[in-house]
Amino acid sequence: MFAGVSKGGFGSGAAFASATILALIVEPGQALGIMLPLLMLIDLASLRPYWRKWNWPDARLLILGGVPGVAIGALFYRVADADLLRLMIGAIALAFVVWQIGQRSGLIRPVARRLPDWAGLLSGIVTGFTSFISHAGGPPAAVYLLSRKLPKTRYQGTTVLIFWAINIAKFVPYAFLGLFTADTLLANAALAPFALVGTWCGVRAHRIVPENLFFGITYVLLTLTGGKLIWDGLT
Repeated sequence: MFAGVSKGGFGSGAAFASATILALIVEPGQALGIMLPLLMLIDLASLRPYWRKWNWPDARLLILGGVPGVAIGALFYRVADADLLRLMIGAIALAFVVWQIGQRSGLIRPVARRLPDWAGLLSGIVTGFTSFISHAGGPPAAVYLLSRKLPKTRYQGTTVLIFWAINIAKFVPYAFLGLFTADTLLANAALAPFALVGTWCGVRAHRIVPENLFFGITYVLLTLTGGKLIWDGLT
């Protein structure tokens, strides 16, 4: 439900908190394998309300960069063990919190001018990589998209399109790496209704729920779970 609310209403940036929480309970690879089909289902449910409300030139750049980023993520996953993945997911979670709080407090100022196209491709590569290893592609994509000064709904529609495409690109390497099993498919069947309900709630919350409230809850969750994952990875 948390992933659905985030992707359906708040720019996808916090959806990876779901994978971070799951990684406390199951192996990180299994958490990633459980979440990807659910995220793809949420993507499909989110496309309709935001259909053609995206900015295609910006989305295209991030998608073109995202595909090689996914390939780099797949190569990294092949050499990483479970503890290294815990450290990476935990570090990305805490970095997300620091980055968001820094932005909202004014310590980290948004880029004042529009970033060039090559920056969009570079952001796409980082987006694809972090999305592959932790479903956390939101922050690097946001760095580029925020510089484009898009209206709220167009920004949301653009992120929906970007992660719909990147999640499709992740599916094949996830399958080859053995991240989908009978257990993960059973979990998907049980959790799919909750993901759809979360998406429905998110689309409506997009208009009525203050972003500060939603992200405040997200920061607390990510700080606790990210810190715990780093501790587990080190010990």
